[in-house]
Formats: sequence, C-alpha cells, structure tokens
Amino acid sequence: MAAEGCVTEKRIKRLEKRKTEKVKRRVVKWAAGGVCFLAAALVCLPLFLIPAGAVMDDMELRQMLSPVMDGSGGYAKWHLIPLYPTMEHYYRLLVGSPEFYRLFWNTVGMTAAVLAGQLLVGLPSAWAFAVFRFRGRGVLFGLYVVLMLLPFQVMLLPQYLVLQKMGLYGKTASVILPAVFSAFPVFLMYRGFTQIERDVLEAARLDGAGEMQVFLFVGMPLGRTGIQAAMVLGFLEYWNLVEQPMAFLEEQKDWPLSLYLPRLTVEQAGFAFAASVVVLVPALFVFALGQDALEKGITYSVSMVPWDGEKG
Repeated sequence: MAAEGCVTEKRIKRLEKRKTEKVKRRVVKWAAGGVCFLAAALVCLPLFLIPAGAVMDDMELRQMLSPVMDGSGGYAKWHLIPLYPTMEHYYRLLVGSPEFYRLFWNTVGMTAAVLAGQLLVGLPSAWAFAVFRFRGRGVLFGLYVVLMLLPFQVMLLPQYLVLQKMGLYGKTASVILPAVFSAFPVFLMYRGFTQIERDVLEAARLDGAGEMQVFLFVGMPLGRTGIQAAMVLGFLEYWNLVEQPMAFLEEQKDWPLSLYLPRLTVEQAGFAFAASVVVLVPALFVFALGQDALEKGITYSVSMVPWDGEKG
C-alpha cells in the first residue's frame, strides 16, 4: 500500500509539472503573439493613415499638419476618421492631372518589361543551374550569389559606364535592361526547381520527352511556386523603384511614379495622399494574389536543399 501511494504521489507530481509547463508555454506563446501583433500594428499604421488623409479637406489637413507646415514645432495630430470627408483630392488627381497618367503608365510599362525580361532570361538560367551538370557550374552560380548580395551603389558606376557605351543612358531601357539580368529572381526560381524530384525528370525523359518538353510540361508546372514568388517580389520591387530611375533617367516625362510622389510638397498633402492610395492599390492586389506562393518561395530559398537538386 505504501508503494502504491508513493507511485500515485509521483504521478500527481508529474501531472502537476506537465500542467505547469503547459501553462508556461501558453503564457509565452500569448506574450510572443502580443508582441508580434503590436509590432505588426506599428508597421501597418501608415496604411490606415494614408487613406484617411486622402479624403480630408485642405482645412482639416492644415490643422492636423500645422506644426509641419508652419515649422512652429510640436507634434502633428491625426484622425483615422476624417471630420469633413471629401473626394476633392481624388478628383484633382484622376481628372485634373494628366501628367499623373503618363507617369503611371511609365511605371506599368517598366514593371511589365522587367518581369517579362526576367522570365525570358532568368527562367532558363534557373532551370539550367538546377538540372544540368556542366563545367564551372559552381563558380558561375557562386558569382550569381555574389552579384545578388552587392548593393546598387556598388554597381552604379559600372552600369553607368556600360549604358553610356551602349547609348542607352537617359532612356527607359537604361532602367529595364540591368533589371532584366538581375541575379535574385534566378536564385529564387532555381530554389523552386530544386524541389522537383530528379526521378520525375528521368521518368519524363524515359517516356520520350525532350529537354524542352521536360522544361515546359514538367519543370515549369512543378516549379511554379518559385516562379510566382520571383514575380511577386519583382513586381513589389520595380513598382516602387527609386534609385535606378533617379540615376539613369534625365527627363521628367520618362519618370515612374516613385519619383513623382517625393516632389509633392507639404502644401499638397491631400493630393499626395490620394496619389499614394492609387499607387498602393496594385501592390496590395498583387501581394494578396501571390501571398501563398511568396511564402513558399521564401521557404524554398532558405531551405537546405543539396545544390544539384537531389534530395537526401
């Protein structure tokens, strides 16, 4: 009986210990979730401020931003719900500002051209790195990774000299061409292709498929997550491109919207907020459509997959 009581007491202590540990884990989980939620709320706060500012009238904006406009010091105030909402700024932007449409379509054209070029150049390159074995493959891929890590400021002078020699400086192609040969989409699509089992590729070849057929009908469908992730990240980057157009484009008529918005003054705050909303909508739409592919693509890019694409 004493032995049974001792065993029962030990069981009770173990159960209590497990219950305490479970409660501790739950508290830590909720605390970590609360910290992450607060951090995310701070990061996303401008997304709520911009639409509110876009529908405030000039008088209310002047009252809210008077410390900034007058330089009198103090802190600006803000209302998440405008007191006197108006669509005047959207009307001025969409009806009374034809230059906005020109710059908007400049941005659309640049972004579409870059993404199409990256598919045309980067997709076969990523497939070659992931599937084929050739001499110097490791060195070449390492060079791609090094180029991917270099900031734009390091590549600015070489790109400027090359574009000058090619006669492209000051033209829209001076922004598009370097971006087409960017190393990052190649790396991201390559990591997506390495998730494909080599046995699947060999089975397709044994069934009589040529290399082009394997690429088109096996590689691209199975590696579409990496392709979609590269396109989503590429869109978000080149839709908001600033440094390259600033460095390589001289005439304002060729600028994208990312250079147009910073030129708006504080006195044009409502107009700037409305323009920001219009520019933000396509980026949010693309992100919402490609969120799942983007998460999986980033997971692939950091996963420890053997370089030759074989698992195990």
